[in-house]
Amino acid sequence: MLPATITTTDYHTGGEPFRIVADPPVPIPGTSVADRRARAILDPQIQALRAVLCSEPRGHADMYGGLIVPPDDDGAHLGVLFWHKDGFSTACGHGTIALGAWAVESGRVAAPVTGSVDVVIDVPSGRVTARVHRENGNVVAVDFVNVPSWVVARDVPVSTSRGEVRATVAFGGAIYATVAADQVGLSVSPDHLGDLIAVGREIKWALNDSPEAKHPSDPRLDGIYGTIWYDDLGDRPGEVHQRNVTVFADGEVDRSPCGSGTSARLAVLYADGRLPEGSLLRHDSIVGSTFEGRVLETVATDQGDVIIPQVTGMAYRTGEHTFHIDPADPLVPGFILR
Repeated sequence: MLPATITTTDYHTGGEPFRIVADPPVPIPGTSVADRRARAILDPQIQALRAVLCSEPRGHADMYGGLIVPPDDDGAHLGVLFWHKDGFSTACGHGTIALGAWAVESGRVAAPVTGSVDVVIDVPSGRVTARVHRENGNVVAVDFVNVPSWVVARDVPVSTSRGEVRATVAFGGAIYATVAADQVGLSVSPDHLGDLIAVGREIKWALNDSPEAKHPSDPRLDGIYGTIWYDDLGDRPGEVHQRNVTVFADGEVDRSPCGSGTSARLAVLYADGRLPEGSLLRHDSIVGSTFEGRVLETVATDQGDVIIPQVTGMAYRTGEHTFHIDPADPLVPGFILR
């Protein structure tokens, strides 16, 4: 049973929407954010809330958002369950950037008029930080400091309708297959988007249950979240320039350069020797927005050296909504059209 009203605050980060439900109107039980996600996946009431917010006529097939929940402990300011039309994701960089801006602009986290403050957020893949920068009372940039990220596998063969491709699989809070668009004769441009979606879905589902899609310690993070198509736009001293589009879930398109996907690309470029610590990844999206990515440090683990990535972007508030749910409406929770 859905509540009569649902209140949200909407942002966009690099063109990608993020709908924040600060006070979810249904109970979301659990002992941690990761546990709450696992329970939400099986809870019809929480799934109905997600569906009504990202289905037409209140949303659309590429809507994204988050339900605010308690953090795992007092070390974080808040927790969040990220959602999209197909379910609940393990990570979301553009959403973390939006949450940092929202937490400061709403007064939930105190910040200096000019200076920086860390908004610490528990997400299903771990604890992340949105480092919010302000000038004269205005948020001007947000750094997303992500969980450790690494390369899982290289040159994984995948058969597609456009021939075999070789994918590099990497973890950046979620597991991604990354593929140069020119492997299938395409480029990251709006003109090629339909083909990029179609083949991106093929790659995701071909690898989703493969050994490369297994997280080494937490099976809740298993599965290929999406396919990252990229174009190389040239290197220069201290900088790598690429354009990408992430086709995630089941054919959704990230309008931003994708925060967790940028983290995965940072792991690949660092392992390739193209992006040492201190260098910059200028990561453009398919709509022309840009994130800046850096490797903050490396950490030795059982998986070898992993990186701590930082992705810098900006989020802007687009509106506030009070959605009404009429119990007589035959189209609740809504529908999805591509």
